[in-house]
Formats: sequence, structure tokens, C-alpha cells
Amino acid sequence: MHPFPITGALNFINMRRIIVFALLMFSLSSLKAQEIKVEPGKQFMQITTVESVVGGGLGRSKMIVTNPDGSQKESDLENLFSLAGINFKNIRENEDKIVKILKSYTDEGWKVDYVTSFTLSPSDNGLGIFMTRYLLSKPDSKRAF
Repeated sequence: MHPFPITGALNFINMRRIIVFALLMFSLSSLKAQEIKVEPGKQFMQITTVESVVGGGLGRSKMIVTNPDGSQKESDLENLFSLAGINFKNIRENEDKIVKILKSYTDEGWKVDYVTSFTLSPSDNGLGIFMTRYLLSKPDSKRAF
């Protein structure tokens, strides 16, 4: 038996008060931190290009524009290969289309934030795609009250 049982109980009560006080202070400080700075909203859109390496016009190459509201526009791109092999004319035409669409959006105030590109080939048979994603953003024109 402890010689001073009341002292142990008082220490437990004081420790509980300290813990409750610390949790309360932490909660209040995190609420205050959230109120300090509100970042202006941004709109995002994405442009995805899928360029096929399937020869002879058998592949499908597309450009897909996903608008901030989720709607999409799809347009055709040329396949990178013809029956004779790599088709540089098609590559030039695709580059021209991609640059024109990016320029039109940057002229409207959009900024290219990220570009991610990769290739995908399901096997070693020479079939596959080149895919590039362009993430664009601009400040949201809607103001919060």
C-alpha cells in the first residue's frame, strides 16, 4: 500500500488536466493555421496524345482534351508508321497539331504545369503507343464569397 494514496490520485488528475489542455491548444492552433491563408482556386485541364506505332494505318492515334468541367474533345492524329516504316511527314503533322493546340490554350491564359510521356507495348512484337499528357492550369475566374 502506498503511504500517500491521495498524492497519487492528485498526480493522475493533474496529468489528465495537462493532457486535455495540450490537446485543446493543439486543436486551436490547427484551426488558426487553416484560417491564415486561403490559396486562390485553380482550374485544371489535360491534353492527352496517343500516337500509334502500328504500321499501315491500322493503329489509331488521337488527341483528347479534357476540359475543367470534365467534358472531352477528341481529334485524330496521324500514325507514326506507314507500311514502309517510320513516317516523318506524319510526325511533323502531329507536332504541328500539338503545338497549335498548346499555343491556343496558353494564349487563353492556361499554363503548362506538367508533361508526362511514356511508351506502352504489350509485347515484343513492335506494336505499341507513345502517350503524352499535358496538365494545364490557370487561376479560377470564379470568386468565393
